[in-house]
Amino acid sequence: MSIAPSKKEQLYQLIATQPFISQQELADQLGLSRSAVAGHIAALIREKRLLGRAYVLPDVRPVVCIGGANIDRKLRTLGPVQMGTSNPVSQHEAFGGVARNIAENLARLGLPTRLLCAVGDDAAGRSMLDHAQSVGIDVKASLQATGMHSGSYTALLNDEGDMVLALAHMECCDALTPDYLHSRQTQRGHAAFTIIDLNLPTDSIGLLLQEAHQQAMPLMVVAVSEPKMARLPQDLHGLRLLLLNQGELAAAVGRRIQSQAELEAACRQLQQRGVQDIIVTKGMAGVTFTTSAADHGMQHMPAPAARVRDATGAGDAFAAGVAWSLCRQPDDLGLACEYGLKLAKLTLESDATVAAIVSPTIFEEA
Repeated sequence: MSIAPSKKEQLYQLIATQPFISQQELADQLGLSRSAVAGHIAALIREKRLLGRAYVLPDVRPVVCIGGANIDRKLRTLGPVQMGTSNPVSQHEAFGGVARNIAENLARLGLPTRLLCAVGDDAAGRSMLDHAQSVGIDVKASLQATGMHSGSYTALLNDEGDMVLALAHMECCDALTPDYLHSRQTQRGHAAFTIIDLNLPTDSIGLLLQEAHQQAMPLMVVAVSEPKMARLPQDLHGLRLLLLNQGELAAAVGRRIQSQAELEAACRQLQQRGVQDIIVTKGMAGVTFTTSAADHGMQHMPAPAARVRDATGAGDAFAAGVAWSLCRQPDDLGLACEYGLKLAKLTLESDATVAAIVSPTIFEEA
């Protein structure tokens, strides 16, 4: 014999289908008083099943990405790289930036996604924001900084598609200050997941870590380069996940890492500083990730074979796949790495920084 849902559950279902429904309409449809409706809503908010007006449900909260957005310029040599002389190359330009790339992957995967970035008040900046909106990213909270040039990232790839050298001009990110973040509190609040890259100023990273710790909100930090590991605060309490490569891990702990034992020791050192979990990417060798905060266990997962066309953006795709999975299964980091590696493979086999075939059903097809 089935049991009819309670008035509170009926109210919740009405809000789920009509987020902007008024309390009076709820009262009329359920045969309740306004005060009874208000009491049920207050209970649902305490239970974190609702997040306040306009009755935002947790499963439709956006993933908020904060950090770099720039123009990517990729130069690929037509033969083996020869240093000290001119090399014939092919050239391709696209929209890039770690946070922006992650946001585009997530939007293409069907998640509500919001990007907080800084661009110049120039043609490049306007085109970046227009493109982001066209693929479903909410950029209304982003900053167009007057008098600054939009960021650029120039990568030199060899004839096999591997990076030889990269040059980043990311001064715009310096405008993503704590004051700016405070001014966007409404747009950042109630995020299902927040992802930041280390293009942000140190003080801003510290603020976001502090908020995550105080509010128990999931935060993921994605490294961007070895030099910028200096921006990672010493206190990492509040950090759900740190994603970085082996060179960046070495920079974070201040010593060389030449063995698996040294890698695991470095991860334990970072966990002692407060981070819950760590993923270390190793290119085509796969990833190593933490498996238990209690015993500091670690596990390795090989990368699927890929016919590499262009490595640019593969790490950002991996981060997006991980975040997509954690939004659904927050405690299964192994599964998240599987999805991340699948998305990275699709990107490696594409000429684009974000593969055009990424879609809400791509993991069913991959």
